[in-house]
Amino acid sequence: MSDVDVVILMGSSSDWKHLEGAVGILNELGITFRVHVSSAHRTPEKTVNLVRRYEALGCRAFICAAGMAAHLAGVVAAHTMRPVLGVPLPGGVMDGMDALLATVQMPAGIPVATFAVGSAGARNAAFFAAQLISWQRPDVAERLLKRRKEDAERIEAAERQVGAAIEGEIS
Repeated sequence: MSDVDVVILMGSSSDWKHLEGAVGILNELGITFRVHVSSAHRTPEKTVNLVRRYEALGCRAFICAAGMAAHLAGVVAAHTMRPVLGVPLPGGVMDGMDALLATVQMPAGIPVATFAVGSAGARNAAFFAAQLISWQRPDVAERLLKRRKEDAERIEAAERQVGAAIEGEIS
């Protein structure tokens, strides 16, 4: 087993507010991770060195979050054979659309699995990383299934609550 399952890289410390939910999910599911701030443009050598270091340590996936030009996920994907999960972030002139396009439009052979813009995308990237890891880690698979059952139960409870409220209005 790797000491680090997932590495989260963000282009700026201001991106943290979008990634906190992903970290909570990784913690909940028992997935080991590390978080770093590293820019594809301002600290490219650091970015490549982090990828090489964690790949050598057995990291199973990289979650990369960046806004605007959003080249971080692509740079990481160019330097690893591990899955790269790209999270475009809001901001800039197009409020995340530019980051989405930059993350999803990768050249053939350098794929980046791209998620929704912002916090929702970061959380889904964490869940996707868990799915990638779960086939080798039954403990993660079990916790992931438990989480899905709990989510379904919350939806069922919400339906009952809405139904009761509607019945109260009709009576």
